[in-house]
Amino acid sequence: MKATGLRRVAAVGAGMTKFVRRALESPKELSYGAARMALDAAGMQRDQIDCAVLDTAPDAFDGIHQNGEYLTDGAGALGLPTLRGYVGGGTGVFSAIQGWYMVASGVFDTCMVLCEEKMSACQPHPQGAFVTIFDHTTERALEPNLLWIFALEMNRYMTTYGISKRDIAKVAVKNKGNAMNHPCAQLAAEVTVEDVLNSEIMAWPVNRLDVSPTSDGAAAVIFAAEGVAERLTDKPVWIEGVGWSLDTAYWATRDLAYPRYVEKAARMAYDMAGIREPRREIDIAEPYDPFTYKELHHLEGLQLAGRGQAPQLLADGVFDRDGDLPTCPSGGLLGVGNPIAAAGLMKICELFWQLREEAGGRQVPGRPRTGLAQAWGDLMQVGTVVVMRR
Repeated sequence: MKATGLRRVAAVGAGMTKFVRRALESPKELSYGAARMALDAAGMQRDQIDCAVLDTAPDAFDGIHQNGEYLTDGAGALGLPTLRGYVGGGTGVFSAIQGWYMVASGVFDTCMVLCEEKMSACQPHPQGAFVTIFDHTTERALEPNLLWIFALEMNRYMTTYGISKRDIAKVAVKNKGNAMNHPCAQLAAEVTVEDVLNSEIMAWPVNRLDVSPTSDGAAAVIFAAEGVAERLTDKPVWIEGVGWSLDTAYWATRDLAYPRYVEKAARMAYDMAGIREPRREIDIAEPYDPFTYKELHHLEGLQLAGRGQAPQLLADGVFDRDGDLPTCPSGGLLGVGNPIAAAGLMKICELFWQLREEAGGRQVPGRPRTGLAQAWGDLMQVGTVVVMRR
């Protein structure tokens, strides 16, 4: 995919609420908080926004039908052209792609992208909503839930490449530790590999500390066209490449050891951004990490590690905040929290702050220039990727 004929688009402001379990705020109020922060960061007023992308995961989480429409006034988008696109956990990064399209196409000069989730509204647990997403004839009779499907995938990944649970547990140690420096984090903590391995087994080989928490929260990013962006800030962060891919919805017939859909999405984004050697050209990565093994799985699909080699790079410190390729320096979903759609957009926010060198205590050294955000979801077969540069 080439960007020929499309305008350049930059992120000019970002904001996010604290990610918490059972937030006191309503979905509208969470949206307002993130939108207000993003507008203030960009030095903009609501009437300078031309359109909005308002995304959430399933309506069942917030318990509100047509949740995108419900959020419009809280997000400051009432009366604006709005779009909602849903691809499960991939929604947050895909929403940024949608916002980029709105502006790159020339239809609008500015766009607010906002993702919100209030998962605590789904009782007794969001897993009850997830059961309904599977094929009613071939899968739902098995009463699947995400935990045991991910356990199958994690086991397949481990078995194929000879990876141990101890190798994978180091992701939780890294990300929860990184989140200690994040003001919005829900489960920041200093944990050890032994803590992870000794935590409750959810569905073997998945332990409780291998899993990101359910969360409430919102995140927002403002995009502006070239020309407009430079008037708003002297530190625009450009969207250089976007990519997405959809694999088969049937997890029983998909390659569980390797995420082909992530590779296809990444290659699309790299081609657009002119990246030929991702491992050498990407300075910072925010891959989707709802489970510990998924960060490693996704890094391999993103061509940032060879197949089965991400655990060794992790052990060698390559993915540490001060390593050769800082990965989830924010703390990711495992440390900051996982309000599904907002969690993906959080990764776009993090790159915005990192590339502007505004990430505070979680800032990576060396003035990173190029960053990558990736998310994954729907029926566990969607890959969405964005490449950003300062």
